[in-house]
Amino acid sequence: MRGSGVTSHLVTEQGPPAAESPPRREDGGRGRLVEVVVPVHNEERVLAASVERLHAYLAGTFPYPFRITVADNASTDATWPIAEELMARHPRVRAVRLEAKGRGRALRHVWGTSDADVVAYMDVDLSTDLDAFLPLVAPLISGHSDLAIGSRLTRGSAVVRGPRREVISRCYNLLLRTALAARFTDAQCGFKAARTEIAQALLPSVEDEEWFFDTELLLLAERNGLRIHEVPVDWVDDPDSRVDVLRTARDDLRGMARVARRMLTGAFRAPVGGRPRPRLPAGMARQLPAFAVIGVISTLAQLALFVLLRLAMGPLWANAVSLVATTIGNTAANRRFTFGVTGTRRALRQQLEGGAAFLLGLALSTGGLALLHAAAPGAGRAVEVAALVAANAVATLARFLLMRAWIFHPRRLGRRPADGAGGAAGEGRVPAAEETGGTLS
Repeated sequence: MRGSGVTSHLVTEQGPPAAESPPRREDGGRGRLVEVVVPVHNEERVLAASVERLHAYLAGTFPYPFRITVADNASTDATWPIAEELMARHPRVRAVRLEAKGRGRALRHVWGTSDADVVAYMDVDLSTDLDAFLPLVAPLISGHSDLAIGSRLTRGSAVVRGPRREVISRCYNLLLRTALAARFTDAQCGFKAARTEIAQALLPSVEDEEWFFDTELLLLAERNGLRIHEVPVDWVDDPDSRVDVLRTARDDLRGMARVARRMLTGAFRAPVGGRPRPRLPAGMARQLPAFAVIGVISTLAQLALFVLLRLAMGPLWANAVSLVATTIGNTAANRRFTFGVTGTRRALRQQLEGGAAFLLGLALSTGGLALLHAAAPGAGRAVEVAALVAANAVATLARFLLMRAWIFHPRRLGRRPADGAGGAAGEGRVPAAEETGGTLS
C-alpha cells in the first residue's frame, strides 16, 4: 500500500506463506485497531462502490483506527484489479488474494495473520446498515464480550427480504438451537466481529472453509464458555445474491452432523479461557450430544424419505409416512444410546409412548405445510423441505423433554432419581441388584 507500509500479497495455499508477516500498524501500536474484512468472489460489479462507501463511513464516524481488507478468494473477473486500485487510492485499504475459493478460507487467512485488536467482516453488498458497526465492536474493545454478531432475528431488527430466504433462515437457526443447543439467534448474518486473540485461538479447531465457517466458529465459542454479544440490525436482502441455497443448506446439515459428532466425542475444544458455564441437570451433559446426533440423522432420513414419497403422493401423506418410519427408529436409537436402556423389557410400551412425540411432530409439520400452502400456493419443494426442518426442530426439543421427563424418567426405569437416565458411572448407572441379563426390571 502506498505510504502505509502495507502491501498486497498472493496466497496460493490455505495458510500464509512462511515468509509472510502481518501488515504494519499505522498507529504504531497505539489505540485499538479494528480490521474489517470484506470477502469477495467475482464481485467486480459492486466492489468499488461498496468499499468506497464503507471507507467514507468509517473515516467520518468511527472513533477508532481501522483497516479495510479486501480478501479476494479466487475471483476470475476484474475483482482483483479493482481491489488493487482501491488499495492504491486509500492508505487504510489493503488487498489480499487467495487462489482457492471459500469465505471461511479467506477469513481464516486474514484473521489468523492480523495484528489488529478486533477483527470483523461484512458482506460486500453491505446489506447490513453500517450504523450497527460501532455497537458490534464496542463490547469487544471494552472486553465485555469475546465475539459479536449482527442478528436479523432478534427484537429490534428490521429486515427486508423474500419469504423463501426468511423461512430457510429461521428454519436453520431453529434447528441449531434445538439440535445443537445454540443460544445465539442468527448464525448466517454476514456481520460479525471477534477479539483477535480469541479468533486466533479458535481458528485451528474450526474445520470448515466455506459457508458453515461462521456457524462452526460460534458453536465452538459457546462450547468453550465464551461470551457472544448480539446486535439487532437493519438488513435489506441483496436481490442479486448468487448463493446456491440448496447446496448451502446441504453443506450446513453435513457440518452440523460433524460438529455434533465432535461434541459427542469431546473433541470440540479450543485453548481459550472461557467463562464457567451453568451446570446441566444430572445426566443431561451426556444425553444432549447423543440426542443431537440421532436427531440430525433422523431429520436427514425423514427429509430424504419425504422427497422420495412426494413422487408418488401429496405432501401431507408423504410427511406422515416418512415421520412414522423415522420416529420408530428415533425412539429405538434414543432408548439405547441416549438413555442407556437395553433389552426388550418395556420396549413396546416405550415405543407406544414415543407415539406421543410422533403425534406432536405430525401436528407441527402437517400444520406448517398446510399454512405454507395456504400462504404461498406455488411454494416449491425447497420451501416445503425448509418448513419441515423448522417443524421438526420444534418437535425435536419437545421429544427430548418428553423422553427425559416421562418415557425414560429414572423412576419409571427403576433407577435412583439422582442418577439420571443412562450414562456412565455417576450418570445413571443401574444398581447391581436391579440389573437382570442386560434389561431393566
